[in-house]
Amino acid sequence: MDYNKLAELLFPNIDKDIDYYEALYPKRDLPEGARVTRLGPSPTGFIHLGNLYGALADERLAHRSGGVFFLRIEDTDNKREVEGAVDVLINSLKYFNISFDEGATADGEVGIYGPYRQRQRKEIYQTFAKHLTKKGLCYPCFCSEEENEARRKAQEEIKANPGYYGKWATCRNLSYEEIEKRINAGEKYVLRFKASENPTRTIEVKDEIRGTLKMPENEMNFVLLKSDGIPTYHFAHVVDDHLMRTTHVLRGEEWLATLPYHAQLFEALGFEMPIYCHTAVLMKMDNGVKRKLSKRKDPELGLDYYRGEGYLPEAVTEYLLTVLNSNFEDWRRENPDVPIEDFEFTTEKMSVSGALFDIDKLCDVSKNYLAKLDGKKVYDNLTAWAKECDGEYYARLTRDPEFTLKMINIGRGGDKPRKDIASWKQSKDFYSFFFDETFEYEDDFPQNVSEEDRREILKKYEEGYNHADVKEEWFPKVRLLAEELGFAPKPQLYKKNPDAYKGHVGDVSAVIRVALTGRMNAPDIWEIQQVLGEERTRERIKRAIEK
Repeated sequence: MDYNKLAELLFPNIDKDIDYYEALYPKRDLPEGARVTRLGPSPTGFIHLGNLYGALADERLAHRSGGVFFLRIEDTDNKREVEGAVDVLINSLKYFNISFDEGATADGEVGIYGPYRQRQRKEIYQTFAKHLTKKGLCYPCFCSEEENEARRKAQEEIKANPGYYGKWATCRNLSYEEIEKRINAGEKYVLRFKASENPTRTIEVKDEIRGTLKMPENEMNFVLLKSDGIPTYHFAHVVDDHLMRTTHVLRGEEWLATLPYHAQLFEALGFEMPIYCHTAVLMKMDNGVKRKLSKRKDPELGLDYYRGEGYLPEAVTEYLLTVLNSNFEDWRRENPDVPIEDFEFTTEKMSVSGALFDIDKLCDVSKNYLAKLDGKKVYDNLTAWAKECDGEYYARLTRDPEFTLKMINIGRGGDKPRKDIASWKQSKDFYSFFFDETFEYEDDFPQNVSEEDRREILKKYEEGYNHADVKEEWFPKVRLLAEELGFAPKPQLYKKNPDAYKGHVGDVSAVIRVALTGRMNAPDIWEIQQVLGEERTRERIKRAIEK
């Protein structure tokens, strides 16, 4: 067959050749060892943890090496595209401090390697498809959906591998005349790659996470261009990663099965392959069994979940780095106050099996992170979140900023700051006892303290209460009160001789704590009283006496 003639028949409007685009998109002028990475999401409207997980790895690899990180929108599947999804994607990643050096933006794009939206690159793909056609490496396929379905059923019946290959590739050897006739008749067709017909041959591909991968060479005649002339992912990403000079492709391990397609395409086009890095799938433990995170079952898969719950973006990033690199936790322990940008992120420390996502571990990391922040930063971030997500809580927090800041500062600072909250949403419950409209008795008074003793403790405490007492004066008074009412002034004394006392000073303190906060577990009582003020403190003591 005259493949040049076939190329002109299939692509009469393509007047450029691949050399034109090679010159238009020259090799990047970057330092030796600099990595060029990209995030290539589909604009489906659902932004998930996997997007952030991959983006963080891409961003760290590029920026730690002095390279470039860009955003390419892979919108070749028009049926799945959701209006406004690109803006949602960009804004969601921006919230988590993911910044791109070039690529698609909300207003257009930045950079000289665009367009960065694949549907705008149709002519480029067709130019490279025409080039492959001239080399005899692709052909039009006119098989209808009905024919494809019949093929699938026939393969199932004899338990053959499904797909378009070998004797099943019925359009592979059509003559030029037959092709021309069917095109002139208006028949729709896709363009398929003419794969090798030697399935016993193996290929080797270097994976920077998994090492050298040995796989059977591809025998499938997969689709390059769909009937509307738009490429499939297989073809588009190979062309784009070459022209955009991508050096490292991070993607999920679910793409491993099609890696032979891509290796074959790079070879056919004469391109140097980027280094592939197939990341482990995000998993979770569910009743003792590992499974993939599910959009249907797991709200934590969506990035909106973290924004709605009020997890600080920096805390989520800290946690994801523990999932991405096995040595991050040790590094963080040795460098508690060093910015994460100084961490030497590498693909060598990435997992090759399922990466386990643990929401409880995220909470621990987040508590540690929030505990280190100064009160003003907590106030600013908390109120910003509440303004967006909980107007009632926002009004409560901002009606007396000085009071709220004092509340936030309880237990903050020092060598052992309190670690009570992991998210801003959790703070609403934790701080609820400070506000009269949300104060309630969540816990009972200590069971070993009788109702009569509880009232007597609170009555005596209120009578002797002096709001001006400093912390060093306050607790000795509680000891004296305990002793006066028959409670041991020290727990050790009660432990040695429990029959001699009603209880110990800890029981007396617990009565006061529940009276003031409604809880058995709460921050330092003296500090709480200082924030509540004398009038509110006395009111709560009196209310508890009458309870």
